[in-house]
Amino acid sequence: MRIVTCIGDATSIDAHGGLPFHLLDAGRRLGFLDDGWQLDLKALNRSRMLWNAGRLLTRGEFGGYQYSESFLQALVRQVPPASLNPDEIISIFPLFPPAPKASTRLSFYIDATLKQNFEEYGISTKVGRSLIMDALKREGVAYHNATRIICRARSTAKSVVESYGIDPRKVHVVPGGANIIDDRAQSRAKPSRASLTPIRLGFIGKDWRRKNLGFILDVADVLTGRGVAVEVAAAGFDPARGPRPIHLRACGFIDKRAHLQRFVDFLSSCHFTCLFSRAEAFGLSNRESLRLGVPVLASRVGGIPDTIPRGCGHIFAKEAKPTEIADVIESYVQEPNRYWALRDALALRRDEFTWEAAIRKMQAIWSGETRYRYDRLEQADV
Repeated sequence: MRIVTCIGDATSIDAHGGLPFHLLDAGRRLGFLDDGWQLDLKALNRSRMLWNAGRLLTRGEFGGYQYSESFLQALVRQVPPASLNPDEIISIFPLFPPAPKASTRLSFYIDATLKQNFEEYGISTKVGRSLIMDALKREGVAYHNATRIICRARSTAKSVVESYGIDPRKVHVVPGGANIIDDRAQSRAKPSRASLTPIRLGFIGKDWRRKNLGFILDVADVLTGRGVAVEVAAAGFDPARGPRPIHLRACGFIDKRAHLQRFVDFLSSCHFTCLFSRAEAFGLSNRESLRLGVPVLASRVGGIPDTIPRGCGHIFAKEAKPTEIADVIESYVQEPNRYWALRDALALRRDEFTWEAAIRKMQAIWSGETRYRYDRLEQADV
């Protein structure tokens, strides 16, 4: 019995952006995974309030209950006894479960280490210092005791090895797939081959500031100044709370569970999707774009490079100026046949960006394959 677990219900598409759900779904179909723990976070709301109050009174710190030992132990107590000690656990969260039985093998599949989350996403400003130090210590012990650590990107694997002193031979890199449930969904809104004007740049993200929508709008300004018609189509945030330049079309949040076709149409109608985040552990929208045959323009930040294999778009230095991205886009506008050749080539590679492809890599790792090991991937494409 091999199960998946996370902080929440691993069988629900609502948990962790749907990652455990899609991982489990593909794993079951390929005979790699058997089940997932169904944990109820709402049942611990009262405990959370009491813990926060006690932490504030005794240490003058507030927040971070999800990293505490008491929270993790309370979650474990929700697991039915018959499911508590499977042969193997694959956990999405580095601290969970806190103390598996010696007979149970534990591996991790993570998008970022806690150190990365604390430092790069600003979480350290919301969690007490003593809790951070305690969580990092427990995380290091968990990695040392784990059978293997699978990371979605090389930047995460680098953190596991260098920040926690983990043997690189048990650290592997397997990028995740696109969280698109029904692969039969076909776009009804692919751009016409007649023209690349206006050029349509797509953006997806709730946190549009961190994901640097403003930079993409600057690129659009450069193109407009050169006489290139451009539209920036953005989804994921409330249009009333976002920027409002003339070439931005804000579409709001698109729920893939209820409106999959709308989401597919949105991505497929773009000529490029763009991700120039200031911090990014992975970049799921890139995988979803490539799954639908849409090339990506992105920056070399965090785990983004591992989401875009060679030949699937363009990756720029994080210091790149808007003019550099505009140069590349304009070159395609001037040579539309080159753009459509890129898109045709991507259409032949769409199966690379599924969760089935990720599971097959995991199966190979579990069988002893070493090609995805971090120390063999440092200078390679994955």
